[in-house]
Amino acid sequence: MTRKIGINVNCYGPLPFDEQISLMKKEGFEACFTGSANPELDNLMKALEGSGVVCDNYHAPFDGINDIWKPGEAGDVMLARLIDSVGKCVKYDVPALVVHLSSGSKAPHVNDWGADRFAALMAEADRVGVAVCYENQRKLSNLAFAFEQFKTARFCWDCGHEFCFTPGRHYMPIFGDKLSALHIHDNPTEYNGDKHMIPYDAKIDFSYVAEQIALSGYEGTLMLELLRRNSMFFYENYTPEQYFSRAGAAARRLREEVEAAAARLGTN
Repeated sequence: MTRKIGINVNCYGPLPFDEQISLMKKEGFEACFTGSANPELDNLMKALEGSGVVCDNYHAPFDGINDIWKPGEAGDVMLARLIDSVGKCVKYDVPALVVHLSSGSKAPHVNDWGADRFAALMAEADRVGVAVCYENQRKLSNLAFAFEQFKTARFCWDCGHEFCFTPGRHYMPIFGDKLSALHIHDNPTEYNGDKHMIPYDAKIDFSYVAEQIALSGYEGTLMLELLRRNSMFFYENYTPEQYFSRAGAAARRLREEVEAAAARLGTN
């Protein structure tokens, strides 16, 4: 099979949606994602209609996500924002929501306040048929909690986070059977160096990334999550056309590696 390639909206920076979609299509991207809190969400979804580029998932807001583990109103507000994101998935027929469980190296420990709130989130997502994909950040224990407690919870593997937030820790051998979304990007593999660069432009071993994806049996979109603003030292002088061209070439190269690994491993 030929896997789709995708890229996040506004990866280059603010550009008219029609221009972004045109650049995506030119480079063979068939899918995208954006934040559920995007203030231009209505306009984006209208622009995507009939374009040939689909929205695979939304990314839930994560500013203030640590509040969900704390007593009080702020945690309840954070839960309401996540549930609102589920509602937006339903409104626009987007099948999945990517969610952070915490943020930072000093995130709160797993506790009953957060457990109860995430149970409420999962209950609502299950009720309306939206898949919640929990993303690896810095805390393995939070992911273990989610997959232990919620049988419908899915995994979003962020390969860049693995290499810059938790070097030496490998998530796919543990959670790869739950993989339903990807965030693919490169970085210098330095602690906290979350640069969101185009694959093959820094130091992540993408032969490893390709093999892990192939081993999981995942057949969904190979989704890039790029942020030019995080890596202006490298891409400052790139035009939108040059940036998307480089991203498209990298995505197609990774797809070839994934499909070769899948053929070699017999997981196609």
